[in-house]
Amino acid sequence: MSQAQNKFRLFRRLSTITLLAIYLLILVGGIVRSTGSGMGCPDWPKCFGSWVPPTAEDQLPADYRQTYAQQRAEKNDRLAQYIKALGFPQLAFRISNDPGIMQEAEFNAVKTWTEYINRLVGAVIGLLVLATFAASWAYRQCDLTITILSFVAVLAVGFQGWIGSVVVSTNLLPWMVTIHMLLALVIVCLLTYVVVRSKAEETHVASVRVPGVINITLVAALILTLAQIILGTQVRESVNEVAQTLPGQREQWINNLDWVFYIHRSYSLLVLAVHLFLLYKVHRIFGKQGNLTGWAMVLCMTIGLEMLTGAVMAYFDIPRFAQPIHLLLAMIAFGLQFWLILRLNHRRQEVKSVLPLKNKEYVSY
Repeated sequence: MSQAQNKFRLFRRLSTITLLAIYLLILVGGIVRSTGSGMGCPDWPKCFGSWVPPTAEDQLPADYRQTYAQQRAEKNDRLAQYIKALGFPQLAFRISNDPGIMQEAEFNAVKTWTEYINRLVGAVIGLLVLATFAASWAYRQCDLTITILSFVAVLAVGFQGWIGSVVVSTNLLPWMVTIHMLLALVIVCLLTYVVVRSKAEETHVASVRVPGVINITLVAALILTLAQIILGTQVRESVNEVAQTLPGQREQWINNLDWVFYIHRSYSLLVLAVHLFLLYKVHRIFGKQGNLTGWAMVLCMTIGLEMLTGAVMAYFDIPRFAQPIHLLLAMIAFGLQFWLILRLNHRRQEVKSVLPLKNKEYVSY
């Protein structure tokens, strides 16, 4: 194996590890969200002004709540000025005048260290993304797109870190949390694409035309899943509002949710139906060729498990363990859909052979 081949192999392994690590960060972020630990550290990037957070409240100054609330307010004022200059005066006004932003939570060592671990995991993954870009330099002459997109992933992770600081400074402003999550999906897509592109040459599977129904169904599944994820964030915001009015009464939270919850719950049946149709078409056209039926089945099982965790939350008073798992499964489903789209269509121009099928169509996988 040549030196160049060794470098390509290193990149493929490193980029795959980095992609999997992103899902770990999503899980940890879900745990932070479900345990209410998002404001465990009231500042960023440090935690209570230190790189190693305190373990007891007596290690903090008496006026720490007012101090950090004021620091966030000053940071938000600067942010509002930038947003206003970009032409969004109403949004800037909301950020500067939202009373919830100034509410400082009491110190809780468990929540503080939960958020701190989340930041440590994020820092490690940031280093992995940077290392992935460094390894992608081997592709700069033979496939510059991989190097460029790896660099874009570095920029996206840096921007994600800044968004994380804004999430803290705005005291978990709901729409900022949603942006934070959607940007994670963008990073997943970037890394998934470079992984698939870098492994194209080592994938020894015949590549032929993809039936339009498969592509259309996959894209529809991707869009529906994204919409379901966004609806889920709206449900989560509603849960937070209900929890504030009914603290400690988890058994009453579901009954007091608004119409968004019921749309989210019923909409999941449409998502499942589309995926079952996809599994049927993939099995009918591909059979066992290329393990595509198996991957489609994994995707359907992921959707099914996501619905199951949703049912657990709906009927068992939203247990904390189910929330991060529910989010992670949704993210995995989205990633699998995007991967399948790329896997079926990547480098279609490099057709080397065709496989006749039962229904006389030709497909690519």
